[in-house]
Amino acid sequence: MLKQVQHDGNKLAMRDATHADLPAIVQLLWDDETARLREDPSEPLDPRYIAAFEAIDRDPNQRLIAAELDGRIVGTMQLSFLPGLSFRGSWRGLIEAVRIASDLRGQRLGEAMILWAVEQCRARDCKLVQLTSTATRTAAHRFYARLGFVQSHVGMKLHLRD
Repeated sequence: MLKQVQHDGNKLAMRDATHADLPAIVQLLWDDETARLREDPSEPLDPRYIAAFEAIDRDPNQRLIAAELDGRIVGTMQLSFLPGLSFRGSWRGLIEAVRIASDLRGQRLGEAMILWAVEQCRARDCKLVQLTSTATRTAAHRFYARLGFVQSHVGMKLHLRD
């Protein structure tokens, strides 16, 4: 599904990623100071990226998004749709791994992506949309707050392997 969002006179195309987009998406994931040690954009791609893409692609409740501007992949995120018993059996949307190309940050592309993602969750009849952000990313926290997100919970992780 291709959806175009207007951005400064240009069309930011939001679409489901394809296998061919993987190198650009992994590069976006890597191009982040907190992720440089855990991601590897070198070619050929680690087969685990390909396996993860195929699992996401097969699952109707998962979407890996490519944001394209003038033929270039400039952003990505993963949308997950989660069923739950709380809130009387409501679904929730989860936004993960949001990235914008470093040379284009600060141009409101991320805002366009998040607002589009919220609409996707609304279209799936989700009760709420949630996301996590690394605790040190205070600028990202301000960004999400400006878009209406509230810091309502404390998130925790337990790493199980390297």
